[in-house]
Amino acid sequence: MAHERLRLLHLDSSAGPADESLTRRLTALFAETWRTHHGADGYRHRDLAADPVPPGGPAHVALGRRLERVGVVPPEAVGRLTGTAEERREWDLTLPLVRDLRSADTVLLGVPMYNFSVPAALKAWIDRVTFPGAFLDAETGGSVLRDTRVVVVMARGGAYGPGTPREGFDFQRPYLRAYFTEYGVAEENLHFVQAEMALAGIVPALARFRESAEASFAAARHQVIELAGRAPVPLYR
Repeated sequence: MAHERLRLLHLDSSAGPADESLTRRLTALFAETWRTHHGADGYRHRDLAADPVPPGGPAHVALGRRLERVGVVPPEAVGRLTGTAEERREWDLTLPLVRDLRSADTVLLGVPMYNFSVPAALKAWIDRVTFPGAFLDAETGGSVLRDTRVVVVMARGGAYGPGTPREGFDFQRPYLRAYFTEYGVAEENLHFVQAEMALAGIVPALARFRESAEASFAAARHQVIELAGRAPVPLYR
């Protein structure tokens, strides 16, 4: 079955209200700028906090193990290998998410730092779409994500950049870089935008960092607008 080609797949994972979430404000700015430059066709938004992806259960794992034994199976053919009603339900939850990711030209992720890493809502999406063979081209054996552009918009309550005392506590950027490059996204197509010291306007003890927080958010806004105005350039086509 043919699937709509997505020009922009927009995923938010912040559990916070839109007016308080820096990542939601920045991803909304990206999406608005994108639609202004490129039109509204082929745009899809999913709120992973409001509409969470169910964590994979035993049937999800059992189906994945069966595929690993069989070899590379195109996603559209996986349904024929389901052995139980539970496995079919798991795959029915998984396939639409896999289709969206495979078909997207640009993937926009809103990722606040929770406990030094990514929100559980985003991790559940990652665990479900990362199915054996999900990102492989059945004809070439290469990754279908090789031309996909990924823009990760991050917000951190403190400062975790190079040279800061908590640089080593950042398991957000390294994890997402490892994940996307491992599954075929080219380093040149992976972009990180970060707003730091997000709690400076809330926590009295961090009040002295408010100017730094405002500068970081302003820089993130500028970067988001610049990235949204650019159409992705295929590296391998």
